[in-house]
Amino acid sequence: MSGHSQFALLRQRRFLPFFTVQALGAFNDNVYRQAIIGLLFYLGVDDAERTLYTNLAPALFIAPYFLFSALAGQVAEKLEKHRLIVITTSMEIAIMSLAAVGFLTQNMPVLLVALFCTGLQSTLFGPVKYSILPSVLKPEELTGGNGLVEMGTSISILFGMIFGGLIFQLAGSHGPVVAATAVIALAVAGNVVARLVPRVDAGAPELKVNWNPVPESLAIMRLTRRTPAVRNAILGVSWFWFIGTVLTAQLPTYAEVNLGGRQALYVFALALFSIGTGAGSLLCERLSGRTVEIGLVPLGAFGVSAFMLDLYFARPGQALLAGLSIGQFVGQPGSWRIIADLVGIGVFTGFFVVPLFALIQSRTPKAELSRVIAGLNIQNSLFIVAAAMIGIAVQRLLGWSIPQVFLALAIANALVTLWIFTLVPEFLMRFLSWLLVSTLYRLRVRGIERHVPDEGPALLVCNHVSYMDALILAGSIPRPVRFVMYYRIFDIPVMRWIFRTARAIPIAGAREDPALMQRAFDQVDAALAAGELVCIFPEGALTRDGRIAPFKSGVEKILARRPVPVVPMALRGMWSSMWSRRDSRLHRMRVPRRFRARVEVVAGAPLDGACASAAALEQQVAALRGDDA
Repeated sequence: MSGHSQFALLRQRRFLPFFTVQALGAFNDNVYRQAIIGLLFYLGVDDAERTLYTNLAPALFIAPYFLFSALAGQVAEKLEKHRLIVITTSMEIAIMSLAAVGFLTQNMPVLLVALFCTGLQSTLFGPVKYSILPSVLKPEELTGGNGLVEMGTSISILFGMIFGGLIFQLAGSHGPVVAATAVIALAVAGNVVARLVPRVDAGAPELKVNWNPVPESLAIMRLTRRTPAVRNAILGVSWFWFIGTVLTAQLPTYAEVNLGGRQALYVFALALFSIGTGAGSLLCERLSGRTVEIGLVPLGAFGVSAFMLDLYFARPGQALLAGLSIGQFVGQPGSWRIIADLVGIGVFTGFFVVPLFALIQSRTPKAELSRVIAGLNIQNSLFIVAAAMIGIAVQRLLGWSIPQVFLALAIANALVTLWIFTLVPEFLMRFLSWLLVSTLYRLRVRGIERHVPDEGPALLVCNHVSYMDALILAGSIPRPVRFVMYYRIFDIPVMRWIFRTARAIPIAGAREDPALMQRAFDQVDAALAAGELVCIFPEGALTRDGRIAPFKSGVEKILARRPVPVVPMALRGMWSSMWSRRDSRLHRMRVPRRFRARVEVVAGAPLDGACASAAALEQQVAALRGDDA
């Protein structure tokens, strides 16, 4: 795993053109929006009229998400995605040509119409942006790919705002011409790159488009709630947009009133948050071990609350000085604490949102993904509007200061997070298992990318060394796995909750409880019939001497009912670690001889389930294990 890097995707045509198109789109949108504000200052518009335009602009941009997301999701499902990306970027050229007319004639109504059309174009592109990734990336690349997309989006938004805000400051009287030229040039560049995106088949080419937005929007929202984990992942992403909207909306005034700076300090604060989000997004792949590790979501959520809480205590009142430059602010006592808080909020926001996007993509059927993303966009829009209204209400009606808004947001985030994790315990379960494995071991994985199928049923067979085996395997395999576990392991505290939440299948010996054993085989067959991965330990118990015990015939019984592909796997380095039977008794367990012991998971080529025997599988696992227990 250490030999892989998500940045390798930036050298591959299946990813780089799409990544560039979405980054250019985000950059151009923000150049345009900031250039409109620059034009208002250039025209000398009074404060009241400028405030009207600056409040109207976000509403115009977001309105199409309510009106057209349902249509966008259906179109993205029905059309080949390369074609749709070219169409939407061609639309961008036409829209930015209209915007150029607005800049050159200094006509605000024309610019606002073009802004509404920009929102429409973004609405149509939105479902493609995330639904294309599972088609061009492998499951183990989803977290890294989403991390790159989120990083690219954050940085593009930041630099777009900076560039758009500087156009009229630097170009002076030539500002309208420069702004018009810039937005058209960026749109053309996006369209040129879009033509390099490889073809990706439509998710549901036979889908009949419903042009009525109201019933279709309701149908799409129901679609997002079909799977509990996906439903709550979508809720989590929308909550991320709520937090981001409240935070970034306060930054201009916060930089002036509480930090004592000018507009440059606002941009600096926004840059800290954006860079932190980009860095956190990129770190997700390394922390997750290239799997869709939703265990990072609780870490991200509570990290956001912790840093936002500290941001309140770092500067609860107004600044004692005013008009500070960035350098002067940095030199003030306590400033580095505020800088660390803003970066920390961004980093943990990345931990929070990237695995959620990867989860939505991995758990949603490809024929429904574009519509689910459209439903996500509708819900995001509602949360963004609610965030703006609540932010205004608590300050104007309740008289809260911005630090108090941050304090309330930190508490609300912790409460909402606990509520989401109560609804779907899998998030917290994965966090605990990720924490245990990451703390105790240094994990290396070989062969899983090549040999564990990306979709469809398969039976995984592995040697059984310790009580941590299932957690290690679950953390190594990109797809969810149903483990068959000896029923008494469900009596171990913490482990019991983890395995039940992971939908592990309890089993007993034929002499011990034949009814439970039969139920286990029935559940295994049902899981395989549903296209899931099932993992069994054919030895039937933990090894007592570090060597592989003979495989029992249960594996043959499973394959006789449903001859699915069988993937042999081996755990190496576990015998000398905690939770094995090396010391013969559980209460005499020892810690690993080396802190964070090295453990290896190796997968071999799949065998045909119709002719695989217990003895043949035992030989395969033994060969993969080698001489290292």
